[in-house]
Amino acid sequence: MNAAIVRSSAVERIPHRELRNNSAEILRRVAAGESFEITNHGEVVAILRQPSADDLWHAEMARPATRSRGWNTIRPVKAKRPMQDVLDELREDRL
Repeated sequence: MNAAIVRSSAVERIPHRELRNNSAEILRRVAAGESFEITNHGEVVAILRQPSADDLWHAEMARPATRSRGWNTIRPVKAKRPMQDVLDELREDRL
C-alpha cells in the first residue's frame, strides 16, 4: 500500500486515488472486517465498511419496477415561447 494511507485507531483513512488504484486489495480487507474513510482533497467523503444486517434489510426491501415504459410514452410539451429566448434570459442572469 502507499505511504499516503494514514492509520487511525480502528479505521484507515485513504485518499480516493488509493481506493481507485488498489480496489481489489481494499475490498479484500473490507471483506475481512476492516473499515476505511475515503478522502477527497483531505476531506472525508465516504466510509467503506462491510454492510450491517440493517443495511442488508433495506436492500431486500427495495423492489424492481413493476412496469417498464419506453421514452416514447412521454408526451411532448409545446413551449409558450422560443427556447432561445429562455436560454438568453438565463444567460443574462449570470452577467
